[in-house]
Amino acid sequence: MRRHELVIIGGGSAGIAAALGAYENGIKDILVIEREFEYGGILQQCIHNGFGLHTFNEELSGPSYAEKYYDLIKDNECIQFMYNSAVTSITDKTVTVQSPDGLIEVETKAIILATGCRERPAGAIGLKGDRPVGVYTAGTAQKYLNRRGLLVGKKVFILGSGDIGLIMARRMTLEGAKVIGVAELQPYSNGLARNIKQCLEDFDIPLYLSHTVKAVHGKNRLESITLIEADDKLRMIEGTEQEIECDCLLLSIGLIPENTLIEELGVRIDPKTKGAVVDETYMTSVEGIFACGNALHVHDLVDYVSAEARKAGKGAADYILGKRTEGDILSNSLGNGVSYMVPQYFHKGNDIEFCFRVNRVFKDCFIQVSGKGIDKKVKKLGIVPSEMQKVMIKKEELQNLEGELCWEVQE
Repeated sequence: MRRHELVIIGGGSAGIAAALGAYENGIKDILVIEREFEYGGILQQCIHNGFGLHTFNEELSGPSYAEKYYDLIKDNECIQFMYNSAVTSITDKTVTVQSPDGLIEVETKAIILATGCRERPAGAIGLKGDRPVGVYTAGTAQKYLNRRGLLVGKKVFILGSGDIGLIMARRMTLEGAKVIGVAELQPYSNGLARNIKQCLEDFDIPLYLSHTVKAVHGKNRLESITLIEADDKLRMIEGTEQEIECDCLLLSIGLIPENTLIEELGVRIDPKTKGAVVDETYMTSVEGIFACGNALHVHDLVDYVSAEARKAGKGAADYILGKRTEGDILSNSLGNGVSYMVPQYFHKGNDIEFCFRVNRVFKDCFIQVSGKGIDKKVKKLGIVPSEMQKVMIKKEELQNLEGELCWEVQE
């Protein structure tokens, strides 16, 4: 039986930052468990730039960002990494790990879940047709190309306008493939505006809004897809089908937080984020279990993941050292336009950064934060569902709050 003050599951951007946050706040015995052979997680296959502007004030590739963050802790003897190791279960504060040395049990005082997220596959949308070679998630295609030098197709169509799909549209084009188009079921893109411009418009790749793929065709290799229009209720419009020849279909249809481990512990899950319900320290409904990064809710930028994970590290440190803020726990009430909110619960004695997304496009609007004892408005020129919003509420503003904190978007 091994013993460590803090165990962090996942050695990607969230896990590294959580370890740093915990160390900075007094924890001197930290174990990070990573299933891959190196740190960095998904960052290691993201060779495009755009990372680090908020954290390091410079534009970095994914591997460079991971290395720069790892450099902050690599010589720290208080932080140990266990690679090629998978956590198989958590019982109370004991973590069971399948490692190169066999099955190991690790006893700890607190656990931070930083396991990231997984891509939604074709089965998640009931894609009709056979299962020919040539249908991949965008992240899988990215890994094959950037880490193994394998181009999965030469005539490509992409379903879903998430950022991975948009980035792969550009990447495949630069490697000589023909990207025929990108289809998005919603009437708006689910990717960042900069990726629409840099990955589609700059390469004259068409974006088909309010469209989806009805079926795939091909016995052995993908030969074509059926593209169809969708109405304002996201239903297929029969009679609008068109067949498009292609040998590869990439799916960028959403990400799901990886929470199998803590679901078995009985941690409360938010049905909207698919991640844990947490307070402002990122502790879940099970005492001593914390969650952060894309395992908690899907982020736009890795910089935001790192910032949140660092706070989770502090939250875990405060819990271990008995420094947690005590007092009444209040909750959020979500009104017009707000899809989800993190944290879902909070104590009044802290400055709190609330993160949320909207469920449709808003222009010339403001975020209304209200409750008994607080009335705050935050002006916004525009908000889209693909971009996470942040609002900081100072503890002084929360001092007289009673009951729920109500959130809505008003135009």
